[in-house]
Formats: sequence, structure tokens, C-alpha cells
Amino acid sequence: MELKMRAGHQGTGPGPITPDGCAVELYKRLPPGAEPEIIAGAVPAGASILELGCGVGRMTGPLLQRGFTVTAVDESAEMLEHVRGARTICGPIEDLDLGETFDVVLLASFLVHNADLDVRRRMLRACARHVAAGGCVLVQREGEDYHTRVPRERIDPSGLTVRIVSSEPVAEGVNSVHVEYDFPDATWTQTFRARPLTREQFEEALEEAGLRVDRYLTEDRIWVRAVPVSVPAPVTD
Repeated sequence: MELKMRAGHQGTGPGPITPDGCAVELYKRLPPGAEPEIIAGAVPAGASILELGCGVGRMTGPLLQRGFTVTAVDESAEMLEHVRGARTICGPIEDLDLGETFDVVLLASFLVHNADLDVRRRMLRACARHVAAGGCVLVQREGEDYHTRVPRERIDPSGLTVRIVSSEPVAEGVNSVHVEYDFPDATWTQTFRARPLTREQFEEALEEAGLRVDRYLTEDRIWVRAVPVSVPAPVTD
């Protein structure tokens, strides 16, 4: 079933484009970066991981290679076609209810900054619903200057140039972000809506879902390890 493009989201370039403006062919080319090492350093060896918003498996493959068991979830069947070696589930993250839990729930790709407050709340509740007792939720946040240090660009060793061209307010607490991805032989663009969150707002959003920050995993506080809030034992006379 073909999914409709979300309001305020758009993508251009070769190949299929997902409802949030992501280009499948672009994500097939993107390197995994440092993320798999950050994740592996924050969780037990051999842990079961529920990867929410896995895309084409950019991180799924490296996590499998490190000995983790991965269940990969994405709403785009065209993205999931490229995931290898993991159990895959196609559907919206915010509606997910598998009736099982995992050692680690992974919410990467800045998904916690969804512009729709209800969707964000439901995503975080899905994280809390699927994390096992004693487990953790790993969340990737936007950098704290993501929306203010624009325009900017970085050049990856792979030959990719990523440009954050603009971030402009379009509604209360919501920005429209325009990004360009240039390879020597192809160019993609994406326009999407994001809700910037201060550290305090982010921690409040976790708390609302029954989670709390265990620790920030990187100096820039982009990667976060969260755990379920402990429920106090009832007082008895």
C-alpha cells in the first residue's frame, strides 16, 4: 500500500521517496558512522534490540555483525526490502504493540523530534511498552545547535556533502528544515518538520512516557540512555 506524503514533508532525487521525505536510494549509500559503536558501548553483549525506524538497515547490519539480535521496524516497505539478517516489521512506530519486550529499544534518526506532539508521545510510549525489566531505551536527539547554526555543511569521507540549508519556524514550536545531500553523481533533498527540544523539554517528554535519563552517552548529549521509571512498592501497614 502506497503511503501519502506527510504535510510539510517533501523529498527529491532518484528513486522512491518515503512519506517523511527520505530517499531510499540515498539511505542505501549513507555510511553507518559512529552510531553502532555508541550503541554497542551502552548495552550488554548479545542483547536483543528493537530498532524503531530502521530504514534500509544502515545500523541494523553493523549491529548484527556485533552479535546483537535485531527486530527492525519501519513504516516503509521499500526501505525494509533492503534489510538483511533481521526480523522485519512494517508499520508505524507509534502504533506498535508486539506483546513482547526487548533488552534495548532504539529510537534513532531524531525521531523523538517529531513535529506532531501526539505522535511523539505515542512513539515514546511504544518505547516504554517494549523495553524489558532491567533494559534500556537509546534515543538520538538533535544537536542543541541544530536549528540555530544554519546554514552549515559537512563533507563525509565517502564523498557525500550534507548541507543544512535552512530551519524556519512554521508553527508554534515547529520548524521546517531543508537539507541537501550531494554525491558526485547524484543529489537528493529533503524538507521536513521538526520540533526542537531543550534538554529540559526532552527529559519531561521521557518522564511523561514513564522513562528517565540514565546517562548521556556523548559529550554533545545527542545520544541518551534512558530507563523505565521505577514504580515504588506499595506501603503496607
